[in-house]
Amino acid sequence: MLATELANREASKRARLMRQARFPVPKSLDGYDFANVRLPDGYTKEQPAGLDFAAKAQDLVFYGKTGRGKTHLATALGMLAVERGRSVRFRQTAELVLQLGKAKRDGALDSLLKDLARADLIILDEFGYVPFDIDGARLLYQIIAGSYERRSIIFTTNIESGKWGTIFADDKLAAAIIDRIVHHGRLIEFTGPSRRVSQALMFGKTDNQ
Repeated sequence: MLATELANREASKRARLMRQARFPVPKSLDGYDFANVRLPDGYTKEQPAGLDFAAKAQDLVFYGKTGRGKTHLATALGMLAVERGRSVRFRQTAELVLQLGKAKRDGALDSLLKDLARADLIILDEFGYVPFDIDGARLLYQIIAGSYERRSIIFTTNIESGKWGTIFADDKLAAAIIDRIVHHGRLIEFTGPSRRVSQALMFGKTDNQ
């Protein structure tokens, strides 16, 4: 009886964490092809799956062109973290900036920031796909600066770090963000052809490929 109750509680906890994370589409590491994923020297593909970066509040920057598998890997790692009892927030970056701006106007910014601060891992998807105005950049900076040495962030982006100043409309703000990420972060590059194109039904691929 006790074992059943504990199992039910654990299942309820995981379900709650999964709802809070808000993953767009479930993804898994099973069968994920790392052939075109360039890892830092001395960093193996098993290490991200071990969630060592999350335990140490380190960041990961997934950089590469659209369709290379960045969001898939970020989601899979986030779901793995949830399965292991960690709190995760998956947010599309431009959407999050809009939410932050609205929360500030509505006097609810503290509540939103506190919710994000409860996470062990934040995933900022499509970071830099849409440039921010200075107010949005400053709000996003609060999250990044507040997470420094407290929780991990995974960034997925197609913008190289040297051009992040164009995203934030402020070179100094971009430099401050890059400084924090570089200190406790790793760059993982995604190369090769688009996975979406290679698997596209439009080009004669089947549903199960």
